[in-house]
Amino acid sequence: MKLIYKPFGILLGILAGILGKKVFDFAWTKIDDEEPPEATTEEASWRRVIAAAAVQGVIFRVTRVAVNRYGAIGWRYLTGVWPGEKRPDPDS
Repeated sequence: MKLIYKPFGILLGILAGILGKKVFDFAWTKIDDEEPPEATTEEASWRRVIAAAAVQGVIFRVTRVAVNRYGAIGWRYLTGVWPGEKRPDPDS
């Protein structure tokens, strides 16, 4: 059953990426009036580049975790099987 979850998980990952991009774009409009700078934008300050990367990283990670968690809950609801580990690995 966990093997069948893989395509479902991939689809959720794609959806999380799209949602994360939309959330980041909205959040960045509240932070700055200009577009977020890329690392290769010569005229952008280090502060703006690092700030944009940090905000984007946090938003993408939290969005991905939330979507994956709700996807796993939905999977269990539909199939009765949790797609991941029951308990965290004590070695990590």
